[in-house]
Amino acid sequence: MKDYSILLYYCYAQIENPEQYREEHHLLCLNLNLRGRIIIASEGLNGTVSGLREDCEKYMAAVKADPRFAKTDFKIDYSDKHAFAKLHVRHKPEIVHSSLRNIDPNKRTGIHLEPEEFRKMKDQDDVVILDVRSDYEFSVGRFKNAVTLPIENFRDFPAKVDELKEKYKDKKILTYCTGGIKCEKASAFLLEQGFENVYQLHGGIIKYGQEAEGADFEGKCYVFDNRLTVDVNKVNPSIISKCYVCATPSDRMVNCANPTCNIHVAICESCGDKMQGACSVECKTNPEVRPYDGSGYYQKESNGYNPFKGLKREKVKN
Repeated sequence: MKDYSILLYYCYAQIENPEQYREEHHLLCLNLNLRGRIIIASEGLNGTVSGLREDCEKYMAAVKADPRFAKTDFKIDYSDKHAFAKLHVRHKPEIVHSSLRNIDPNKRTGIHLEPEEFRKMKDQDDVVILDVRSDYEFSVGRFKNAVTLPIENFRDFPAKVDELKEKYKDKKILTYCTGGIKCEKASAFLLEQGFENVYQLHGGIIKYGQEAEGADFEGKCYVFDNRLTVDVNKVNPSIISKCYVCATPSDRMVNCANPTCNIHVAICESCGDKMQGACSVECKTNPEVRPYDGSGYYQKESNGYNPFKGLKREKVKN
């Protein structure tokens, strides 16, 4: 039994005073010794956090006790340590940067498919599986035969829909992402643009791996914590990404040791050692190159990090 839980979740729900709720939520996380990243907006909340199992159970209970977030679907994984070094709870205009602020998933969105439903439907002749994630995410793992888009950020998704319409408007579109949040707005936007049969994988890749054993998901799933990637497929696993340096199969995602490059790609362990974490000879010899510790992960400097920063109170009262 691993001692720590890692939670991935979101909930679209109206928050009247998101700044006030951000502070309340920040205090809740501090009291429970949680770490991670949480976004609060007037349209809801979106987060991924880690903490001791008991503390995470208390957190989930507290979130669901609020009628606004009672429907929150937590995806839970387990670890022997925290998946984050810090806690950040931020107020932003959207809970996922989409450039689709006019869309309310609570009013209209694609039909939710549970993992087993998605598995049974994905290989039908009239179906297109659409990955709505960024290019660096699907480079290390994606569903077999999925349509991927050359986008660096989800906010670029709307600009690609005309191309999709030309090819797939009359098809059944099955959207998917890491945990489901991007699909809420992506599927709604597809419906708005004239697509008639739009579905989404409820709970995303993470839930699919937990409930449908990840069948036909090729490679690993990119996640936004210190693990970077996680295994999904327990049925027919494979590696689809290649080392950026030598092109051998590798799903070891790293950042280039040259901070001015910082490209996020797969580099095998052998090339990582040989290149000292750099993606090229030019980057390896850059005078600003960072010391390579074998991980290819470079924690941002704390700069006096204080988990209480931004709070109106200086300390938590029990």
